[in-house]
Amino acid sequence: MDDTLAAVPCLSSDGKAVVFVVSVRTQSVQCSITRDALERHFWLPAGANQARTLKAFADGQQRITAAIERRMLKTGGVRIALTATDFAGR
Repeated sequence: MDDTLAAVPCLSSDGKAVVFVVSVRTQSVQCSITRDALERHFWLPAGANQARTLKAFADGQQRITAAIERRMLKTGGVRIALTATDFAGR
């Protein structure tokens, strides 16, 4: 798939997820990845500040994008919320 981030990723209002939009072809999909997933699978230290959280997201963007692509194939592009389960065993 040819996908790109369509907006700057940011923390959710409660700080428990990074929220971002992915554009695939002509469709934009709102996505998120939980802080827990970033801590378990992307080396984000517990209690990290916003800047460090967004850096962990950026550092893991290729794996995160691959998970989004897999989910889009299954769901057809509805809102996607990634959790630690999406990266278990990979």
